[in-house]
Amino acid sequence: MNIRSLTRGDGVVIAAAVLLFIASFLGTFDSSDSDAPSAWDDLGLVMSLYIAGIVGAALIIIARALPTPRKIIGLDLGQFGIALTIFTAWTAFWTIIDAGGPLDGLDAGSGLILGLIAALVLAAAAVATPLVPALQAALVGAPRPAVGQQPYGGQPQGGYGYPGAQPAYGAPGPQGAAPYGQPQQQTPPPAGTGGGSFSPFWFAVPVQRPLYAEDGSPAPIAELAPGTWYLAVEQRGSGLVAQTQDGRRGVLQDTTGIQRG
Repeated sequence: MNIRSLTRGDGVVIAAAVLLFIASFLGTFDSSDSDAPSAWDDLGLVMSLYIAGIVGAALIIIARALPTPRKIIGLDLGQFGIALTIFTAWTAFWTIIDAGGPLDGLDAGSGLILGLIAALVLAAAAVATPLVPALQAALVGAPRPAVGQQPYGGQPQGGYGYPGAQPAYGAPGPQGAAPYGQPQQQTPPPAGTGGGSFSPFWFAVPVQRPLYAEDGSPAPIAELAPGTWYLAVEQRGSGLVAQTQDGRRGVLQDTTGIQRG
Protein backbone atom coordinates (compact mmCIF):
# COMPACT_ATOMS: atom_id res chain seq x y z
CA MET A 1 0.00 0.00 0.00
CA ASN A 2 1.25 3.47 -0.93
CA ILE A 3 1.06 5.51 2.28
CA ARG A 4 1.15 8.71 0.22
CA SER A 5 -2.32 7.91 -1.12
CA LEU A 6 -3.76 8.29 2.39
CA THR A 7 -5.50 11.49 3.50
CA ARG A 8 -5.65 13.25 6.86
CA GLY A 9 -9.09 11.74 7.37
CA ASP A 10 -7.60 8.29 6.83
CA GLY A 11 -5.02 9.10 9.51
CA VAL A 12 -7.81 9.88 11.99
CA VAL A 13 -9.56 6.62 11.03
CA ILE A 14 -6.38 4.62 11.67
CA ALA A 15 -5.74 6.33 15.02
CA ALA A 16 -9.34 5.70 16.16
CA ALA A 17 -9.10 2.03 15.15
CA VAL A 18 -5.89 1.62 17.18
CA LEU A 19 -7.60 3.27 20.18
CA LEU A 20 -10.58 0.92 19.75
CA PHE A 21 -8.26 -2.09 19.74
CA ILE A 22 -6.58 -0.93 22.97
CA ALA A 23 -9.98 -0.33 24.61
CA SER A 24 -11.02 -3.92 23.92
CA PHE A 25 -8.46 -5.14 26.46
CA LEU A 26 -9.57 -2.79 29.24
CA GLY A 27 -12.23 -3.59 31.83
CA THR A 28 -15.79 -3.57 30.58
CA PHE A 29 -17.21 -2.70 34.01
CA ASP A 30 -15.79 -0.94 37.05
CA SER A 31 -15.04 -3.51 39.70
CA SER A 32 -12.79 -3.92 42.72
CA ASP A 33 -11.93 -7.33 41.34
CA SER A 34 -8.56 -7.30 39.62
CA ASP A 35 -9.93 -9.87 37.18
CA ALA A 36 -12.65 -7.57 35.81
CA PRO A 37 -13.77 -8.91 32.43
CA SER A 38 -12.70 -7.26 29.19
CA ALA A 39 -14.59 -7.27 25.92
CA TRP A 40 -12.73 -10.43 24.91
CA ASP A 41 -14.69 -12.30 27.60
CA ASP A 42 -17.93 -11.47 25.75
CA LEU A 43 -17.86 -12.69 22.14
CA GLY A 44 -20.96 -10.75 21.09
CA LEU A 45 -19.62 -7.49 22.52
CA VAL A 46 -16.12 -7.75 21.10
CA MET A 47 -17.35 -8.68 17.62
CA SER A 48 -20.17 -6.14 17.33
CA LEU A 49 -18.36 -3.18 18.88
CA TYR A 50 -14.59 -3.50 18.68
CA ILE A 51 -13.85 -5.91 15.82
CA ALA A 52 -16.59 -4.43 13.61
CA GLY A 53 -15.03 -0.98 13.97
CA ILE A 54 -11.52 -2.21 13.28
CA VAL A 55 -12.68 -4.13 10.19
CA GLY A 56 -14.59 -1.06 8.99
CA ALA A 57 -11.46 1.09 9.32
CA ALA A 58 -9.39 -1.53 7.47
CA LEU A 59 -11.89 -1.63 4.58
CA ILE A 60 -11.80 2.17 4.26
CA ILE A 61 -7.98 2.20 4.09
CA ILE A 62 -7.85 -0.75 1.66
CA ALA A 63 -10.42 0.93 -0.60
CA ARG A 64 -8.26 4.07 -0.65
CA ALA A 65 -5.20 2.07 -1.74
CA LEU A 66 -6.91 0.08 -4.51
CA PRO A 67 -6.54 1.50 -8.05
CA THR A 68 -10.13 0.53 -8.96
CA PRO A 69 -13.21 0.25 -6.67
CA ARG A 70 -14.23 -3.15 -5.27
CA LYS A 71 -17.76 -3.99 -4.13
CA ILE A 72 -19.32 -6.06 -1.32
CA ILE A 73 -23.07 -6.83 -1.60
CA GLY A 74 -23.46 -3.95 -4.02
CA LEU A 75 -21.57 -1.40 -1.93
CA ASP A 76 -18.12 -0.03 -2.66
CA LEU A 77 -15.54 -1.38 -0.24
CA GLY A 78 -15.12 2.06 1.34
CA GLN A 79 -18.88 2.55 1.69
CA PHE A 80 -19.21 -0.83 3.38
CA GLY A 81 -16.43 0.16 5.78
CA ILE A 82 -18.20 3.44 6.60
CA ALA A 83 -21.41 1.52 7.31
CA LEU A 84 -19.52 -0.72 9.73
CA THR A 85 -18.06 2.27 11.60
CA ILE A 86 -21.53 3.78 12.00
CA PHE A 87 -22.82 0.43 13.30
CA THR A 88 -19.92 0.37 15.77
CA ALA A 89 -20.74 3.83 17.12
CA TRP A 90 -24.42 2.87 17.42
CA THR A 91 -23.54 -0.32 19.33
CA ALA A 92 -21.08 1.48 21.62
CA PHE A 93 -23.65 4.16 22.51
CA TRP A 94 -26.40 1.77 23.51
CA THR A 95 -24.00 -0.62 25.23
CA ILE A 96 -22.72 2.08 27.55
CA ILE A 97 -26.29 3.32 28.17
CA ASP A 98 -27.28 -0.19 29.23
CA ALA A 99 -24.09 -0.82 31.21
CA GLY A 100 -24.87 -2.06 34.69
CA GLY A 101 -28.59 -2.42 34.00
CA PRO A 102 -28.92 -6.17 34.51
CA LEU A 103 -25.87 -6.22 36.79
CA ASP A 104 -26.72 -4.06 39.81
CA GLY A 105 -23.90 -2.07 41.33
CA LEU A 106 -21.67 -2.08 38.25
CA ASP A 107 -20.81 0.93 36.12
CA ALA A 108 -19.27 1.20 32.68
CA GLY A 109 -15.55 0.54 32.81
CA SER A 110 -12.69 2.22 30.99
CA GLY A 111 -12.97 -0.26 28.12
CA LEU A 112 -16.53 0.80 27.30
CA ILE A 113 -15.89 4.52 27.84
CA LEU A 114 -12.74 4.58 25.70
CA GLY A 115 -14.46 2.32 23.17
CA LEU A 116 -17.37 4.76 22.84
CA ILE A 117 -15.01 7.72 22.30
CA ALA A 118 -12.97 5.81 19.71
CA ALA A 119 -16.10 4.58 17.92
CA LEU A 120 -17.58 8.08 17.68
CA VAL A 121 -14.31 9.54 16.36
CA LEU A 122 -13.97 6.65 13.91
CA ALA A 123 -17.49 7.07 12.51
CA ALA A 124 -17.19 10.86 12.33
CA ALA A 125 -13.89 10.71 10.43
CA ALA A 126 -15.18 8.02 8.06
CA VAL A 127 -18.29 10.02 7.18
CA ALA A 128 -16.64 13.47 7.07
CA THR A 129 -13.54 12.66 5.01
CA PRO A 130 -15.31 12.62 1.60
CA LEU A 131 -17.13 15.85 2.53
CA VAL A 132 -14.53 18.04 4.26
CA PRO A 133 -11.69 19.35 2.01
CA ALA A 134 -9.30 19.73 4.98
CA LEU A 135 -9.55 15.98 5.65
CA GLN A 136 -8.92 15.16 1.98
CA ALA A 137 -5.41 16.64 2.00
CA ALA A 138 -2.56 14.16 1.68
CA LEU A 139 -1.42 12.67 4.98
CA VAL A 140 2.20 12.54 3.78
CA GLY A 141 3.49 14.92 1.11
CA ALA A 142 5.22 13.54 -1.94
CA PRO A 143 9.01 14.00 -1.92
CA ARG A 144 10.35 15.88 -4.91
CA PRO A 145 12.68 14.00 -7.24
CA ALA A 146 16.27 14.89 -6.36
CA VAL A 147 18.10 17.24 -8.71
CA GLY A 148 20.74 15.41 -10.72
CA GLN A 149 19.16 12.02 -10.10
CA GLN A 150 17.25 10.28 -12.87
CA PRO A 151 13.83 9.42 -11.39
CA TYR A 152 11.38 6.66 -12.12
CA GLY A 153 10.55 6.38 -15.80
CA GLY A 154 13.98 7.44 -17.04
CA GLN A 155 12.95 10.68 -18.73
CA PRO A 156 15.83 12.92 -19.79
CA GLN A 157 17.00 15.31 -17.10
CA GLY A 158 16.52 18.99 -17.75
CA GLY A 159 13.15 18.36 -19.40
CA TYR A 160 9.93 20.23 -18.81
CA GLY A 161 8.92 20.31 -15.16
CA TYR A 162 12.09 18.64 -13.87
CA PRO A 163 13.60 20.41 -10.82
CA GLY A 164 16.49 22.66 -11.74
CA ALA A 165 15.72 22.61 -15.45
CA GLN A 166 15.23 25.62 -17.69
CA PRO A 167 11.58 26.26 -18.56
CA ALA A 168 10.42 24.52 -21.71
CA TYR A 169 7.04 24.57 -23.40
CA GLY A 170 4.29 25.75 -21.08
CA ALA A 171 6.54 26.17 -18.03
CA PRO A 172 6.16 29.36 -15.98
CA GLY A 173 8.95 31.86 -16.51
CA PRO A 174 10.82 33.90 -13.88
CA GLN A 175 8.36 36.78 -14.21
CA GLY A 176 5.42 34.64 -13.04
CA ALA A 177 3.94 33.46 -16.33
CA ALA A 178 0.61 31.66 -16.19
CA PRO A 179 0.78 28.11 -14.73
CA TYR A 180 0.08 24.93 -16.60
CA GLY A 181 -3.46 24.72 -17.93
CA GLN A 182 -3.81 28.48 -18.51
CA PRO A 183 -3.20 30.29 -21.83
CA GLN A 184 0.45 30.70 -22.70
CA GLN A 185 2.13 32.87 -25.30
CA GLN A 186 3.67 29.82 -26.93
CA THR A 187 1.68 28.01 -29.60
CA PRO A 188 0.52 24.65 -28.16
CA PRO A 189 1.29 21.45 -30.03
CA PRO A 190 -1.47 19.82 -32.08
CA ALA A 191 -3.80 17.61 -30.03
CA GLY A 192 -2.74 13.99 -29.89
CA THR A 193 0.74 14.56 -31.27
CA GLY A 194 2.51 15.67 -28.10
CA GLY A 195 4.39 18.33 -30.11
CA GLY A 196 8.09 18.39 -30.78
CA SER A 197 8.76 20.78 -27.88
CA PHE A 198 7.04 18.63 -25.24
CA SER A 199 9.30 16.83 -22.77
CA PRO A 200 8.14 14.38 -20.08
CA PHE A 201 7.70 15.84 -16.61
CA TRP A 202 6.61 14.79 -13.14
CA PHE A 203 3.39 15.99 -11.58
CA ALA A 204 1.08 15.38 -8.62
CA VAL A 205 -2.69 15.87 -8.45
CA PRO A 206 -4.39 17.91 -5.67
CA VAL A 207 -7.25 15.39 -5.26
CA GLN A 208 -8.02 11.95 -6.63
CA ARG A 209 -8.43 12.07 -10.41
CA PRO A 210 -9.50 9.26 -12.80
CA LEU A 211 -7.11 8.07 -15.52
CA TYR A 212 -8.86 6.97 -18.71
CA ALA A 213 -7.71 4.55 -21.39
CA GLU A 214 -5.98 6.05 -24.42
CA ASP A 215 -8.56 4.46 -26.74
CA GLY A 216 -11.27 6.74 -25.34
CA SER A 217 -13.11 4.14 -23.23
CA PRO A 218 -15.41 5.84 -20.67
CA ALA A 219 -14.41 3.60 -17.76
CA PRO A 220 -11.29 4.73 -15.81
CA ILE A 221 -8.35 2.35 -15.72
CA ALA A 222 -6.81 3.83 -12.54
CA GLU A 223 -7.13 6.57 -9.95
CA LEU A 224 -4.33 9.11 -9.49
CA ALA A 225 -3.94 9.85 -5.78
CA PRO A 226 -2.64 13.06 -4.19
CA GLY A 227 0.80 12.83 -2.64
CA THR A 228 2.22 10.61 -5.41
CA TRP A 229 4.32 11.70 -8.41
CA TYR A 230 3.27 10.56 -11.89
CA LEU A 231 5.06 10.91 -15.22
CA ALA A 232 3.44 12.97 -18.00
CA VAL A 233 4.70 11.54 -21.29
CA GLU A 234 2.56 13.35 -23.85
CA GLN A 235 0.04 16.14 -24.21
CA ARG A 236 -3.33 15.02 -25.58
CA GLY A 237 -5.41 18.10 -26.35
CA SER A 238 -6.13 19.79 -23.00
CA GLY A 239 -5.22 16.60 -21.14
CA LEU A 240 -2.06 14.65 -20.45
CA VAL A 241 -1.02 11.09 -21.17
CA ALA A 242 0.28 9.94 -17.79
CA GLN A 243 2.18 6.86 -16.69
CA THR A 244 1.65 5.33 -13.25
CA GLN A 245 4.38 3.73 -11.17
CA ASP A 246 3.23 0.24 -12.20
CA GLY A 247 3.66 1.13 -15.88
CA ARG A 248 0.04 1.76 -16.88
CA ARG A 249 -0.65 4.64 -19.27
CA GLY A 250 -3.81 6.63 -19.68
CA VAL A 251 -5.26 10.08 -20.27
CA LEU A 252 -5.68 12.54 -17.40
CA GLN A 253 -8.51 14.73 -18.67
CA ASP A 254 -8.67 17.14 -15.70
CA THR A 255 -5.29 18.85 -15.27
CA THR A 256 -6.44 21.81 -13.17
CA GLY A 257 -4.35 22.49 -10.09
CA ILE A 258 -1.68 19.88 -10.78
CA GLN A 259 1.69 20.35 -9.08
CA ARG A 260 4.77 19.96 -11.23
CA GLY A 261 7.94 18.33 -9.93
